[in-house]
Amino acid sequence: MGLGAQNTEDGLMLAAAAEKMRMEEDLLGEAPVKELRCSPSSPRRDRETWSGRLQFTLACVGYAVGLGNVWRFPYLCYKSGGGAFLIPYLVMLLLCGIPLLLMEFTIGQYMCLGPVHALAKICPLLKGVGVATVVISFLLCTYYNVIITWALYYLFNSLRSSLPWQSCNNTWNIVENCSDGFPGNATHLQSASQQYFDYRLLQMSSGIEEIGSMRWELFGILLLAWIIVYFCIFKGIKSTGKVVYFTAIFPYLILIILLINNAQLPGAMDGIFFFLTPKWSKLLEVQVWVNAAAQIFNSIGIGFGTMISMASYNKFNHNILKDTLIVAVTNSVTSIFAGFVVFSAIGYMGHQYKLPVEDIATDGPGLVFVVYPEVFVTMPIAPMWATLFFFMLLCLGVDSQFAMVEVMVTSLMDGWGKSLLQFFKRKELLVLAVCFVAFILGIPNVTQGGIYFFQLMDHYTAVVSLMFLAFFEVVAVCWVYGVRRLSNNYKEMLGAPPNLFFKLCWWVASPSLVTLILVSSIIRYTPAQYGKMYTYPPWAEGLGWIISLCSIIWIPLGAVHTLYTSKGSFIQRLYSSVSPVNDIIPTEHKNIRR
Repeated sequence: MGLGAQNTEDGLMLAAAAEKMRMEEDLLGEAPVKELRCSPSSPRRDRETWSGRLQFTLACVGYAVGLGNVWRFPYLCYKSGGGAFLIPYLVMLLLCGIPLLLMEFTIGQYMCLGPVHALAKICPLLKGVGVATVVISFLLCTYYNVIITWALYYLFNSLRSSLPWQSCNNTWNIVENCSDGFPGNATHLQSASQQYFDYRLLQMSSGIEEIGSMRWELFGILLLAWIIVYFCIFKGIKSTGKVVYFTAIFPYLILIILLINNAQLPGAMDGIFFFLTPKWSKLLEVQVWVNAAAQIFNSIGIGFGTMISMASYNKFNHNILKDTLIVAVTNSVTSIFAGFVVFSAIGYMGHQYKLPVEDIATDGPGLVFVVYPEVFVTMPIAPMWATLFFFMLLCLGVDSQFAMVEVMVTSLMDGWGKSLLQFFKRKELLVLAVCFVAFILGIPNVTQGGIYFFQLMDHYTAVVSLMFLAFFEVVAVCWVYGVRRLSNNYKEMLGAPPNLFFKLCWWVASPSLVTLILVSSIIRYTPAQYGKMYTYPPWAEGLGWIISLCSIIWIPLGAVHTLYTSKGSFIQRLYSSVSPVNDIIPTEHKNIRR
């Protein structure tokens, strides 16, 4: 060996030693625990990363900005104090939404894993939280695609010279209580658009006790919706990253067009004024603050595992702080903007039918499938506006839907990637299998009693279960794993630690707010119901709790399994179960320079 070669080898050894020392220095000040690093067997080596920074940002924006921004936030704002509601909403965004979104991005990007395996490495005792987040996302996607099915149904039926819900002269109408105009919420009459939704689209039965026959039209459209979702994600983030350029941006174009049109209609400003009029006394109600925090959680998607999963495909030193601010701010601005669009249309309806706004305003499916279709009936070129609106709903729903499906696919590939690929041969077939199972589980929603099953699933999945999962996730990361370790992970990726504001939020503000939401949800728990009249029978309530437990049960099961399989005394097992898993940094992370 020549002198030059020897010098080169010495130099490489010194460089490697210096790199190791630098990483150890980054972790200085940490408590003496096992070092947490990305596993050498991590699927990170085998899977792709986002082709560009913009793809990840748009994918997260597309997931966060969904149907809830259009049909939930405006009504919640009006009901919780109008313009005054923006104060608790923005406070919760600042103290809870943005810090916890950054927390999930940090975990996903640093660990290079989906929520199941990332949380198992962070806190083995609460490894069931990761499984629970995947289960709740999968349960959600089984019925969320039904909303896309309804949007497609309306879209197809808008492509005609006159809208089918504009009169009571149809075979599905119950003429004696059908109104060609909009009667409002205070009468026994139903609008033509309400009867179209109930008796033409749903052909709904009298209750969940009467499941009825299959709605074959909806069955076929549900299959079409899953085909659309499949082709959006079948190539992983290679296909997803391309689709989001359209699905995440196009809805904003439609919202702007709708607002410009609505603002010129008579009564529009009355609706906007009603939407924003502050009711300052509402700020003294605890429930208003809880509503604000819950809306932030549900809208951004904290606790569903999706943000962890999508961040795991980032490059190691990707600037997640910038993405966190873009996603959180864009989501909130979209919600407020959608409020202007919705209430300008409701104000116009109030003017047309001489009704107060409170007799028209509603939330959930009733807003986008009953109230808004009624608005289009009174507009010139009604089919064009209806087509644009329902195509926008399709885009809003699809990018949220394929993000939830991707969580399941990512977790399966992280855990059993090699075995699954030996069986399915290609990842595309695994994605197909996941979509097919979700499609089968969603079929009860397209029967005549499907709307009752849909409402039951939504209440016990997106309301009851989510609060428990969010609480245990925050406990696992912020208090068990610890803010210092999380800050060191962040520093190792971005070169500088997070500022004091984020540390204080992770330590105190965010866990306290999540605990408040959970306690309030328990105290103020109300059984599921459909509309104001129908209450579910006891057996259906029991079914709802079983659905809820499908995700929650993994948390205690994971804790028991960890303690049972660990070695040593109970104290030793408990100590090891709350200590991060000892791993080494994958090769691709060792030579990163910032």
